[in-house]
Amino acid sequence: MVSQRAGSSVDDGSAQLEQEGRTATREVHQGDGIAWLRNQTFTATHALVTSLPDVSELPHLGFDGWRTWFMETSALVCQRTHPDAVSIFFQTDIKREGTWVDKAYLVQRGAETAGAALLWHKLVCRKPVGTTSFGRPAYAHLLCFSKERRLAPGASSPDVLPGLGCMPWSRAMGTEVCEFVCRFLVERTMCRTVVDPFCGQGTVLAVAGRMGLDAIGVELSRKRAKRARNLRLDDASASD
Repeated sequence: MVSQRAGSSVDDGSAQLEQEGRTATREVHQGDGIAWLRNQTFTATHALVTSLPDVSELPHLGFDGWRTWFMETSALVCQRTHPDAVSIFFQTDIKREGTWVDKAYLVQRGAETAGAALLWHKLVCRKPVGTTSFGRPAYAHLLCFSKERRLAPGASSPDVLPGLGCMPWSRAMGTEVCEFVCRFLVERTMCRTVVDPFCGQGTVLAVAGRMGLDAIGVELSRKRAKRARNLRLDDASASD
């Protein structure tokens, strides 16, 4: 069981969600996700599922500093994941000075440093196929890593996912993507708890709970952490 050792506040009373006869718990810590990760011990029943912050969210680092931070944080996520569990990243590339910044490449650099192997790499359509986009690509990356777990050929799944699904907030992972991830975790791993150290407003936590998985999130923003504790998938909208 994951334990809390470093300073962060926890909601009094985890959100309780019912799914197929069992109660799923949701627990959200308000604090620094990196500091929190470094002080946790996870088991094979914990999967780390996250989307790392963009350079626009960490402007004080500068681009080169953010790039280093991004790779180091990817490595930390994979390092802290139990060897027989999985780490899953959802990332969207950006353009900088007329060139693409490939976040999948940066995540893989970090995972390699941590000794984690790539189990699969999916592309998720953010816009209909054939659409021209500007600034952000019409696709996002979904990558899964593990140090020791391997998948048989019969466990293969589609390489291209048709859409994001509902977006409760502008930087959400998208509900259809979260559902795909949670189904994979239930069917192909020992995971019974989804951990997101950069949970934003908590989309993956809400989806995990709906699908019967416990969820633990960490979010630096007090406002977003409060939202993540209470997000329901039938919420009409969310504000940043």
